[in-house]
Amino acid sequence: MRKSVFLGALTVAGLAAAAAAAGTVDDVKARGKLNCGVATGVPGFAAPDANGEWEGFDVAVCRAVAAAVLGDPKAVEFVPTTGKTRFTALASGEIDMLARNTTWTFSRDVDLKFEFVGVNYYDGQGFMVPKALGVSSAKELDGATVCIQTGTTTELNLADFFRVNNMSYEPVPIETNAEAQQQYLAGACDVYTTDASGLAATRATFENSADHILLPEIISKEPLAPLVRHGDSEWGDIVRWTLNALIAAEEYGVTSTNIGELSAGTDNPEINRLLGTEGKLGEMLGLDADWAKRAIMAGGNYGEIFAKNIGESTPIGLARGLNAQWKDGGLLYSPPFR
Repeated sequence: MRKSVFLGALTVAGLAAAAAAAGTVDDVKARGKLNCGVATGVPGFAAPDANGEWEGFDVAVCRAVAAAVLGDPKAVEFVPTTGKTRFTALASGEIDMLARNTTWTFSRDVDLKFEFVGVNYYDGQGFMVPKALGVSSAKELDGATVCIQTGTTTELNLADFFRVNNMSYEPVPIETNAEAQQQYLAGACDVYTTDASGLAATRATFENSADHILLPEIISKEPLAPLVRHGDSEWGDIVRWTLNALIAAEEYGVTSTNIGELSAGTDNPEINRLLGTEGKLGEMLGLDADWAKRAIMAGGNYGEIFAKNIGESTPIGLARGLNAQWKDGGLLYSPPFR
């Protein structure tokens, strides 16, 4: 088993090195379209609407990158990926970037040869159970059957948590969030475990969502981040600083509503550099001066994207928490635009 896992890692790493050598930004421009890997369907984060149009918090990052590079936030081909297929899709060049509730870990960064460009959601693994199960803590789950997505960090986290607390469980392996929802509601497992944001998103789709609770324990750190292949620094910089532009725009008060007015020039040099009225940051990226302006206009700044897709006024109902700006006690922070 160890040998096959090792060879699998080597295969992914080899594919990534070969694909990165091609120069992703040139490929994207020549194609006229960004191929972006997303989840198979997580409400609020990445899912097609009734008309088949993809929308969500992660989708917005893809659209911002497309706007920055191609001038069109709709110039995106969304490629649904599972926990098992996402890394091969990125490594092989099938997708140009992955924006799919993916946790930044040492081995994924170093061994699989990927580049995580920055955290867009700070999360942690949690547990959802039916109220009828009668438990109020994950420490009461000894002997439970647990639905868990394969090929994810949640598998090891779950094993560690139950081992530390001297409990046993029976895993019910699933591949997609839709399958997990189906199995959980059918009673095939007592518990569904994944990132807490994913649990909130899933519960929001239930007909009787109040019949299900999220247990208080958060058992891991899950910094979710978009990623690209190692060895293609130019493309990595573009995706990284597009994400930073969305985060910085919220900090500086640049919104989809006032961006036109602020683009005429302000007394704040950081805003001017961000929006391209001062300096040559776009040129440094191989883009024009308005790249960040277009990225922000695509769906708004980070706060607008959060509020629209997963915030407290949406069915997902997530508070900002750790994902608040650093000035507001959160962890969100962009390096300076200078």
